[in-house]
Amino acid sequence: MGFRGEMWRLERQQPHQEQGERELLGEIEITESDFPWLRGRFTPQRAFAEFRPWFDEAHAALKDEDFERFDEVYASMTRSLSLVSPAGPVAEFLLHIQGGEAWFRWSDTPFDS
Repeated sequence: MGFRGEMWRLERQQPHQEQGERELLGEIEITESDFPWLRGRFTPQRAFAEFRPWFDEAHAALKDEDFERFDEVYASMTRSLSLVSPAGPVAEFLLHIQGGEAWFRWSDTPFDS
């Protein structure tokens, strides 16, 4: 699949919102594809500052191999954020952002529990 150069968006997920009224938190320009992971340059918008601590905490939890803490932090993230491909929102994703770099995997259907 040719993902290189695609622009993906990270958006605030707001219930009861009209389709066109989503808040952009940042964009990911895909630079590498290594199935099932995509990697790219992350360009944050001002509103992303509110969510950066979640990504920092998730990264620290993984580094400490504290998977329970990671799951708790990530659950909060996925309730609040949406990842949008060029074709539209994806059903489920696992996204990491550190500095200006993002890497993620995604699915059009929910991941297995």
